[in-house]
Amino acid sequence: MTLKSYLALITISTITIIVVAVALVFGYSLQNAYLDGIGKRGLELARVIAQDDKVIQAARISNSGQPVSIENHIENLRSKTDASYIVVVDQNAIRLSHPTESLIGKKFIGDDVYPTLRQGIDSTSIASGSLGEAIRNFTPIKDETGIIGAVSVGYLTKTTSELIHQHLREAGLLVIFVYLLGVIIAIVLIAKLKRTFLSLEPEEIVRKFKEHELILDSIRDGIVAIDHQQYVTAINSMAIEWLTMNVLSASQVVNKPLSEQSQSLSHFVLEAKGQMTQNKFNLGKLEFIANLYPIKSPKGDIGYVIVFFPDHGKKSLEQELTTTKNYADLLRAKTHEYANHLNVLSGMLQAERYQDAIEFLQQESDGDQAALRRIIKTIENSAVAGLIFAKHNKAKDLKVDMLIESDCQLGKYPPKANEALVTLVGNLIDNALLAAWSNRLLTTPFVKFYISDRNAHIMLQIEDSGAGVDEKLESRILDFGVSSKHNTEQHGIGLYLVKKVVDQYHGSLDWERSEVNTTVFSIYLDKRALTR
Repeated sequence: MTLKSYLALITISTITIIVVAVALVFGYSLQNAYLDGIGKRGLELARVIAQDDKVIQAARISNSGQPVSIENHIENLRSKTDASYIVVVDQNAIRLSHPTESLIGKKFIGDDVYPTLRQGIDSTSIASGSLGEAIRNFTPIKDETGIIGAVSVGYLTKTTSELIHQHLREAGLLVIFVYLLGVIIAIVLIAKLKRTFLSLEPEEIVRKFKEHELILDSIRDGIVAIDHQQYVTAINSMAIEWLTMNVLSASQVVNKPLSEQSQSLSHFVLEAKGQMTQNKFNLGKLEFIANLYPIKSPKGDIGYVIVFFPDHGKKSLEQELTTTKNYADLLRAKTHEYANHLNVLSGMLQAERYQDAIEFLQQESDGDQAALRRIIKTIENSAVAGLIFAKHNKAKDLKVDMLIESDCQLGKYPPKANEALVTLVGNLIDNALLAAWSNRLLTTPFVKFYISDRNAHIMLQIEDSGAGVDEKLESRILDFGVSSKHNTEQHGIGLYLVKKVVDQYHGSLDWERSEVNTTVFSIYLDKRALTR
């Protein structure tokens, strides 16, 4: 079924059920109320007639055995009311009046009169008499001696049914009007929904959303859609890769402020003021071009679509080649160094100077063994311990002295917490080693490392002999792509990842320049957040 047919069926079926239910309840209530009203009206009329002196006198005469008729008097009273008939009987149920004169003096037909004659109670019943089925209301005729007769006021059911049907027809017209009004409203609502959905069926809408997502992800430019409050409403996979380095997923970025991912793009949107514009910004050491397209509606601007892509300048390839060449030279130097060590060992073994060979190997490994023993003794967390030892070897290769404090301590944590700790320790040590190595011409390069979880927090502190953070970058050093390193390398990710982990585990991150011109980074994490 189409959406229009489905909605029409559901809406009209619902309206029909409601209208039919209301009509039945209304008709039943109307009928009961009308019949109840007839009964009360008949009893009131019977009570009035029972107090009539002529009626009382006639009952007395009939009870004494003398024939009597008050038909003319009763018929005169009945003609002024809506009653079908009025019958007066004596205490023996002999009729004293009746619309049919031949039945006057005959016994009343029906046993429903006797509770009134014998017990003196008012009653209402539906029974068949000489005139047909009727609603019969009885009340006693009394004098000082007691019950001397009864008055019956009747309403023929045929006449009553005609009156009820007339009322029901009037109510039915109202119900039909309400039903038609509901159908018209349903048709208008369905037409409005179809226009809102551009005459598309739900399956087509879902398919178009999937196609929209696939098309966005297939585009090699970064695309971000935001609303008028700069909250991200849609983003493609390339934008996720460039803005968050795939640290976050699309669901974690959507409905979040754009400023959390890029302050530069957020500022560009503010400066655009509803106009299509183009600007440049940096992510790390890559320069990007961003095109801002306003989304307009009759009510005004409702957001922007931002399309950005790398600005491949003339020097881009040259920088990549330079970086690759430097890396190849480094590998060549390391290969040459290890070749020299192997040649030394080979010469000692050929000269049968085994003790000298053992001492040479021992000399090479003593430093590593001491560092390894210190790490194993203080760091129980195997993931972090292995990482620290790897970074110690890297520092050795860079000719940077890495000191691991003797009072370090770190226990075991769940795998997810270990992953966070590895991210923190790895990025902070890498930054510290590179900073110390970059400043090696001015001071002896060194890095001090300390980690402890003895109290309610995990404390991580790294000190390096680097030149420190540039004052111009202090307020943005934790943003993605911002780095104080030289331009030939792509950086600006490490501290961004560190800040994400610190925020995730309700921690704090701070850095300062010490009195001895070193840079100290300090991190505190809540242990309870790590173990949840």
